Amino acid sequence: MKKVLILNGPNLNLLGKREKDIYGDMSFEEFFRDIKELYAGEVELRYVQSNVEGELVNALQEYGFSYHGIILNAGGYTHTSVAIRDAIAAISTPVIEVHISNIYAREEFRQHSLLSAVSKGVIAGFGLESYVLALDSLMS
Repeated sequence: MKKVLILNGPNLNLLGKREKDIYGDMSFEEFFRDIKELYAGEVELRYVQSNVEGELVNALQEYGFSYHGIILNAGGYTHTSVAIRDAIAAISTPVIEVHISNIYAREEFRQHSLLSAVSKGVIAGFGLESYVLALDSLMS
């Protein structure tokens, strides 16, 4: 059975509460329960969320040599974190960069990712479905 980590960065713990017009009204915990049920028997899913950059780096290093894939929504760190970029480049597990909103249709500073060049791929703009698309990609 494949093992996949979903790793969420800062402020994603507020999904369902913050900027519902952009991020929707479902919490990530509710969504995660749904996809665990949907993929039961096919993939072992683990979920980690942190608002702390170093904890995201630690998670990438911890799971980045033993899991089949990592789905990463680094939130605001996407645009600022050389440390997360370097951690992705250092591990052997493929990382798919995910964004709930279409970052290319938002503020200019959100349109540049430091992580894309070292990620297997990028999925943006499909709401929480972006995670499902990333998971399907890793499963195939």
